[in-house]
Amino acid sequence: MIWWSTSVALYRVVSPGRCLLWISRQEKKYFCASSFKMAPKSVCIVGSGNWGSAIAKIIGNNVQKQPDVFARTVKMYMYEEMVDGRKLTEIVNTDHENVKYLPGIKLPENVVAIPDVKEACTGADMLVFVLPHQFVKKVCEQMKGNIKPGAVAISMIKGFDISGGGIQLISNIIAKELGTECAVLMGANLAKEVAEEEFCETTIGSKTDSTGQLFKDLVEAPYFRVAVVKDADTVEMCGALKNVVAIGAGIVDGIKQGDNTKAAVIRLGLMEMIKFGEEFFPGSKRNTFFESCGIADLVATCHGGRNRMLGAAVVESDKSIKVLEKEILKGQSFQGPLVAREVYAMLEEKGLCDKFPMFVAVHKICQREMDPKLFISCLRSHPAHL
Repeated sequence: MIWWSTSVALYRVVSPGRCLLWISRQEKKYFCASSFKMAPKSVCIVGSGNWGSAIAKIIGNNVQKQPDVFARTVKMYMYEEMVDGRKLTEIVNTDHENVKYLPGIKLPENVVAIPDVKEACTGADMLVFVLPHQFVKKVCEQMKGNIKPGAVAISMIKGFDISGGGIQLISNIIAKELGTECAVLMGANLAKEVAEEEFCETTIGSKTDSTGQLFKDLVEAPYFRVAVVKDADTVEMCGALKNVVAIGAGIVDGIKQGDNTKAAVIRLGLMEMIKFGEEFFPGSKRNTFFESCGIADLVATCHGGRNRMLGAAVVESDKSIKVLEKEILKGQSFQGPLVAREVYAMLEEKGLCDKFPMFVAVHKICQREMDPKLFISCLRSHPAHL
């Protein structure tokens, strides 16, 4: 008889002689049951903003339901801040609420906020990265030397890095800096709605089935359904580019255009996302764009995300992005303008700006180099209409 264990990626086999064996699906290795036993895997969440806190709620609850698979305590690295005269880590660890970034949502008591990333990650088997992408390299440098051999990671970070020349995926940076396998999770997952347990879907992209399934076991919930695909680069690319399109949707709102115009932004934006994949990520599977990480995340963000809010604010105000971040997000970052700048740099270097008029227009409007009223012109003359 054979059972498939989704948690540990092993086949459980009872041989004709009633000897119990475990067989690794990936490596074709055999283990005697009397000598093979997996210790529960410890989890560290690297980041603690609104999305980090929302996913911490899910993980904190899930590990308690699977004690044979996961250790009970979940360490969460939190950048220390003062809120009303108290340390934010102290508030989280005593009141079990991130009052600054996810107010009104109770976190499980087994989620422990730690202000030192080295302390938080030491001994962790699974690393969940969920912090602004511009801080990833610096944080990984601090973590080096403290990563447990064989640890695996997952990035829930939506953005690109071009600091080293050319676009780099955040998951690849994590994998290179820490020497770990790194999967990705992207989807139509507005943090507040996830935290309030409104139903949604998400997508995990992983290069190996076992890692993808392990992280699925860690984060899936009745209201948070997970699909696993082996197209991690496309999954991650979608998570970054949809923020650029969402700014375009917000610009449409700001110039008082309606739902028909926004639908055009979504359609043309999706086409530019697919084209970008073809140009910069050969091997991208078109089907992946129709998972939650693609079209679903795009629609959700264009209607309710913070980058849509930014697009409208850029039209209605003459304030800089930095000022708008401070006023609207209380110090957190809009990821869309950063990604738009990174994308524009690559398009300009390769002479491809004419093929991506929406991406270019969003960047220039955010930089105050283009009148938002001209945004409709880039839609009207889009190469998709030729």
